[in-house]
Amino acid sequence: MRFYLLLALALSPAALSAQIADSTQKVIPGRSNSREQEQKPYVIFISADGFRYDLADKYKATHLLALRAQGVRATSMTPSFPSVTFPNHYSLATGLYPSHHGLVDNNFFDVKKGRGYTIRDRAAVEDPDFYGGTPIWVLAEQQKMLTASFFWVGSETAIDGVRPTYYYRFNDKISLDTRLKAIKDWLTLPEARRPHLITFYLSWVDHAEHLYGPESHQAEEAVHEVDDAIFRMTRIVDSLHLPVNYVFVSDHGMAQVDTTHGIPLPDVIDTNKFIISVGGTMVHLYAKEKQDIAPTYAALKAIATDYYVYLPSETPSRWHYTDKDDRYHRIGDIILVAHYPLIFHTKGMRMIAGEHGYDNAVPDMGATFYAWGPAFKKGMTLAPFENVNVYPLIAHILGLNIAEPVDGSLKVLSNTLKK
Repeated sequence: MRFYLLLALALSPAALSAQIADSTQKVIPGRSNSREQEQKPYVIFISADGFRYDLADKYKATHLLALRAQGVRATSMTPSFPSVTFPNHYSLATGLYPSHHGLVDNNFFDVKKGRGYTIRDRAAVEDPDFYGGTPIWVLAEQQKMLTASFFWVGSETAIDGVRPTYYYRFNDKISLDTRLKAIKDWLTLPEARRPHLITFYLSWVDHAEHLYGPESHQAEEAVHEVDDAIFRMTRIVDSLHLPVNYVFVSDHGMAQVDTTHGIPLPDVIDTNKFIISVGGTMVHLYAKEKQDIAPTYAALKAIATDYYVYLPSETPSRWHYTDKDDRYHRIGDIILVAHYPLIFHTKGMRMIAGEHGYDNAVPDMGATFYAWGPAFKKGMTLAPFENVNVYPLIAHILGLNIAEPVDGSLKVLSNTLKK
């Protein structure tokens, strides 16, 4: 129950207020691009949270449809499992599956550290020990290329001792005008101080879908807000006449959930014997004593009707989420995964209209990938591919050397490039 208390504290009004107070840009002093990096192209890496693969067409996002026609698009992009926000943003940033980079869920427990990670716990979010791999901005900074971030998972943390040169702590209250002005200001800096990689995050679609569902007019309005934001961004950037490439992605899709009944936490789980991490579509059970795993697993298997019950040794291999994959030992000793389109609903939780986190093979979990700019071919459509392949693509465009093995491969997307 300690994890529940930690989560409750993180979600308290006081905690949320403290987290949204900071709206100032952070600048790491003393850095500059090397002469070699000054000659490189630029990439703006954009994520629209929850922007399901079909939403631009479904809701006629005219600007995005026109922009993707000038470059390449995937019919869908497959998120990593679990198909939730923090693991997938960090997979996009590192080229690693969640079990390999350490963010195995939005909320989880680290047995070795003896503490939980939740996405609203500021201390955890800024603790570099939770983050494995080498994010694309760290890779760039290590090779003397400056970067900037208007939000991305991990960008507020000194991973390997490195943050982006220019960054903001997450504060969704910061206006779009302020965000777009920052991009213009960054790209008009003197060449020695100008970032060549900018990460940019928009939450609007995900928020609307959770509250009202992906089929709602509120979701449609949020799609058009994103569409307008990207149009405004491209107009500003185009006026600067720089070789800027855009990679527009989402972290996952979204499903309209069954709101008629939620899945309660099964009674056979002894909450005195397990640390429990509950999400909308997945529950991790961390046994305080290993001898309690087998009988609880057997009891859960005997009653499970609305969810799958797994030991980490038996999860589907295509998830890359087994005990052998779990480099940081953060996956629960027992995992419950909700049947699509049901969700877990414990006492005090609000029933929501839209959710993600299901098996990443569920079509509604499909994410978006569009890319355009001088590096990309035009009018190209790709079959679905895994999101870990975006990292080596961006590294290649920027001319960065990937020193450590990653799960993605440039071969998957190399045919999208002109050279």
